[in-house]
Amino acid sequence: MKLCTFTHAGKTRTGIVVGDKVVEIGVPGTMIDLIRDWEALKPGLEAKAATGESIPLAEVKLEAPVPRPGKIFAIGLNYADHIAESGLGTPERQVWFTKAQTSVNAPFDPILIARGTMTPDYEAELVAVIGAGGKHIAAADAPAAIFGYTVGNDVTERMWQHAVPQWALGKSFDTHAPMGPWIVTADEIGDPHTLGIRCYVNGEERQNSNTQHLVYNVWQQVEHLSVGMTLEPGDCLFTGTPGGIGAAMDPRQFLKAGDVVRTEIDRIGHIEGTMVAEG
Repeated sequence: MKLCTFTHAGKTRTGIVVGDKVVEIGVPGTMIDLIRDWEALKPGLEAKAATGESIPLAEVKLEAPVPRPGKIFAIGLNYADHIAESGLGTPERQVWFTKAQTSVNAPFDPILIARGTMTPDYEAELVAVIGAGGKHIAAADAPAAIFGYTVGNDVTERMWQHAVPQWALGKSFDTHAPMGPWIVTADEIGDPHTLGIRCYVNGEERQNSNTQHLVYNVWQQVEHLSVGMTLEPGDCLFTGTPGGIGAAMDPRQFLKAGDVVRTEIDRIGHIEGTMVAEG
């Protein structure tokens, strides 16, 4: 099932995407509430998806599927080709950083280039959305902890990222975590380690890989994070980006106003944002 957060006629709510239409779920609350109550709601929603009143997708504005996640974590240096282009060795431990809640952006909204900055970059990523979650989750049990998957772009201000050892500020600028266009539930995806992932800038392919090349797979990521914190419904995990970032090109190619960045993942969909200079 594909689940979205959308705005129509001035109201924002959750829906089921069926073909080129959206069926309103009709259950109060946000996507996090829906995820939390999923097992109880799922049978009724499957019936509603088949028979419910729908709205054409073209008439709604798709928002980030989880507009305000409780936690956003992202792993760095998690594809071999990205590690190589960064000139670094394979990490012996997983390298994690946070992105601020306020960095979340809708899948087709503009992406801001903050005033006074000049080195924004793209990073196509598969995003795992936590469902049941928990703490001390073994890798073997991790599939049951994940609700579904969406497309993300870990937009990064490189100058701010590399100015200090901690990356969080350079990763947390407003609009620098576009996600969407919807969540595809984990039962439909199955093994998330078989998905093609690509990024284009103005139609030019910049990244092209497959999630089978993750250094630390999604199950290992859940196991590692849940040692120290409780993963909760709606938490979002950016699972790493492949090689091809603008900072590694020769000459380096940072994003500029007017650039259109498209990120796509097989069996999920795509997001696309135009870079806009902050006023």
